Amino acid sequence: MMPKHPITAGLGLVLVLVGLLLLASNQQLLCLVPCVIGPSLLYIGYRPGRISLIVFGHVCVTVGCFLATWGIYLLPYSEPKLAHVLGRPLFWGLFAIFGGICAIYHGFCRCISGGRCDGQG
Repeated sequence: MMPKHPITAGLGLVLVLVGLLLLASNQQLLCLVPCVIGPSLLYIGYRPGRISLIVFGHVCVTVGCFLATWGIYLLPYSEPKLAHVLGRPLFWGLFAIFGGICAIYHGFCRCISGGRCDGQG
């Protein structure tokens, strides 16, 4: 069965793989965030309609705000290493906020309802 939205499903699959790699290398529970977002995107990629995408976007923005706030508190203890950047909540918080904004915007786009997505209202 082909996904209704292949880019969304592909991004979900990539996030699941990145989350599993981070979990194997970092062994922190925070690395489960991409493992939760990824299957959600896979579900949305196969499901037609806009409601699940809009709800997902709002949940991502809310969770992203909490993660970004937590990440700001952890900045004094972070090191400039790739594992510390990708394994800390600030990165995933910003990723979730901007991804949630994108999902909300795309949920109201005409391409979801069968039209063209040109950003012109």
